[in-house]
Amino acid sequence: MPAKANTSVASHAEVPPEEELVDYEEDQEENALAEETNDAAADQVADAESTEGQQAEPQLAKGTYASLHSANFRDFLLRSELLRAIEDCGFESASEVQVQALPQAVLGTDVLVQAKSGLGKTAVFVLAILQQLEPEKSENSVSAVILAHTRELAYQIKNEFVRFSKYLPDVRCGVFYGGEPIKQQLEQLASSVPHIVVGTPGRLLDLAVKRKALDLSKVRFFVIDECDKVLEMLDMRADVQEIFKMTPRNKQVMMFSATLPPETRSIARKFMHNPHEIFIDDESKLTLHGLLQYYLKLEETEKNRKLNDLLDALEFNQLVIFVRSVQRAKFINQMLKESNFPSITIHSAMPQEERIKRYRAFKDFEARILVSTDLFGRGVDVERVNVVINYDMPADSDQYLHRVGRAGRFGTKGLAISFISSEEDSAVLEAVQNRFVVNIPELPESIDPSAYMTA
Repeated sequence: MPAKANTSVASHAEVPPEEELVDYEEDQEENALAEETNDAAADQVADAESTEGQQAEPQLAKGTYASLHSANFRDFLLRSELLRAIEDCGFESASEVQVQALPQAVLGTDVLVQAKSGLGKTAVFVLAILQQLEPEKSENSVSAVILAHTRELAYQIKNEFVRFSKYLPDVRCGVFYGGEPIKQQLEQLASSVPHIVVGTPGRLLDLAVKRKALDLSKVRFFVIDECDKVLEMLDMRADVQEIFKMTPRNKQVMMFSATLPPETRSIARKFMHNPHEIFIDDESKLTLHGLLQYYLKLEETEKNRKLNDLLDALEFNQLVIFVRSVQRAKFINQMLKESNFPSITIHSAMPQEERIKRYRAFKDFEARILVSTDLFGRGVDVERVNVVINYDMPADSDQYLHRVGRAGRFGTKGLAISFISSEEDSAVLEAVQNRFVVNIPELPESIDPSAYMTA
C-alpha cells in the first residue's frame, strides 16, 4: 500500500480591510458615458432603450446554458470576423451570462458580472473588446488592460484573445507576468506594442512605473477577471489602484467573478461608471447545473487506496485531483505514476515556464489526470475535464465552488467527489450545502457513467 502523504495544512490569509479607492461617484460628469458610446450603438438604439430602465438595479437571472430565447451569437450583431472565429470554435447558442452581458458590453457600458463557473464569462469581455477595438487607430498604443490574479489565468485569457481574433490579423495581444525574464518582456514592448495587454497586477505595475516601458495613457478597456480574488488581497488591490490611475478617465470597465460578496461588489463599483450589474442565480444558487456532487467519509490513512480504487472504477475524459500542499501534490502525482496512471502535477514550487508547459500539456490532452493545489482552482478552463476529486477539502465554500467548477463546464455533465476525514472537512461541507442550497449525498456504491459523461 502506498505510503501516507504529508498532512500539513497550508495557512490562509484573512481578507484585508478596505483602503481608500478611486470613487468616480464623487465628481462624475453627467456626460461621461455619452462620450464613450461608439458609432455601432446607433444601429442598436432600440435594443439599448429597451434595457435603459434596468441599469440602475442589478439584473438577477436564473443561470442556464442557453437563454430563454436560445440566442445565437449572430443575434448580437458582431463583426463577421468574430462570427467566423466563433463558428470555428464550435459555439452556437449563447449562455445566459452572454445573453445578459454581451449586448451591454458591446455598447461600451461598464458591467459587473457574477455567474457560476463554466458559463463563458471570459468570452463576454474578449468579444466585447474585439468588437470595439480599432487597431488601425492605435498602432503604437495599448487599448485594453486585462488583470488576472494568477499567471495561469492570464496565460489562458491571452489565448482566448488569440483564438477569437483569428480573422483579425492586425490585432496584437501580449501577456506579462512574474517568473518570466523581464528583459524579454521589455524587448517585446519595445519592438511591437500590443493593443491588448493581459497580466498580473504586480508585473504590469513594474513595467508601467518602474521600467517606464508600458504606456497606459490611451487605454479604452479595463477588465478584472476573478475580481473578488484580485480585490480582496491588500497588496494586489493596491497595485490595481495604481494601474487604474494611469489609465484615462473615460474608459469601459468590466469585472467578472463566480463569487462576489457584497463587500467586494461595493469596492468594484468604485472603479466604475453606473455599471450594468448582472448576478446570474445570485449567491444562494451558484452550484453547477449538470454536476453530480458526492462526499465520502474516510480516515486520512485510507485516502490513497480509495483514490486508486476510484481511478480504476470511474470513466472520465480528464480528471483533476485537488490537494492542500505542494508536498502532497508531488507525492500523489508520483504515487499515481508508479501505478501507471497518466498523471502530471502543477504547483507553485515549480518554475513558471514549467507550470505553463504542463498546463498546455494537460489542456492539449497529453495527460488525463492532473494533481494540483488551489493554483489550478480558479478560472482556469480545460474543456475535457469532467471529474474533480477533492483529496483534501478546501478551506471554505468559495474555494469549493471554484474547484468543482473545473468539471461540468458550459452545460456539460460532470462529477465531483470530496474526501471528508476531519471535523474541519465536515464543517466546510455543511457550509457549502447551506450557502449554495444544495444537498450533497454520500458516494453510492456505483454511479452510472452516463450521469456524468457527456455523450
